[in-house]
Amino acid sequence: MSTLVAAAPGVFWRETKAEFLKAARMPMFAIPTVLLPVGFYALFAVGMGRGDQSVVTQMLATFGVYAVMGPALFGFGANVASERESGQLELKRLSPMPTGAHIVGKLVATMAFSAIAIALIYAVAAMAGVNLSASQWALMASTQITAVIPFALIGLGVGYRMGSKSAVAIVNVLFLGMAVMGGLWIPLALMPEAIQTIAWVLPSYHLGELALMAVGRSEIAYFWLHAGPLALLSLAAAVFAWTGQQRHAA
Repeated sequence: MSTLVAAAPGVFWRETKAEFLKAARMPMFAIPTVLLPVGFYALFAVGMGRGDQSVVTQMLATFGVYAVMGPALFGFGANVASERESGQLELKRLSPMPTGAHIVGKLVATMAFSAIAIALIYAVAAMAGVNLSASQWALMASTQITAVIPFALIGLGVGYRMGSKSAVAIVNVLFLGMAVMGGLWIPLALMPEAIQTIAWVLPSYHLGELALMAVGRSEIAYFWLHAGPLALLSLAAAVFAWTGQQRHAA
């Protein structure tokens, strides 16, 4: 027993390294999830925004949330579904590794990919003249990296329930739907009233608002108005993931 406990950190590290290398060697995953958000930010915020600092700064906050959605949803949704179909999840479940090592490794690897995408967006923003304090950069980055968690839970719930092809289709719909209806591409005030209502049940909207608060583009007085629903949505996503895992383990 003591040997297993002593070996646990090494197992977690190897799982994380394996997950990162596996994703990095899949161009269909790495290129869209890392480079597309950067390209879209450069096009919509810097190019079409014509250097307007208000636009560039606001979209920096929301596109940072958008950048973490792809690695989280596809890494946990499509990849877990594929691993489940191929028997990899069953093999890991039967192996004498610490409980949760596979999921923790995948989560850390996803955060690493998200951090790369966010760093590239920040570099573009800095070249476009965005000027934030060190605390604002740090608060925004921590908000955006933490945003991986609810999307990973949603993806995990999908991956445990769907086949690989179905999971890819569903994740694509969730990815684009939550980005658009969550106000990450276009300010929600410019959207139809029905979409503004739907946004309240989307984690992307609340995370985008929290990121906007970090850069001073939204009122901090509304913090709990978004943090509260986000906590409830994350809890619901955790239940969705857990029940999916129980269904797979049964």
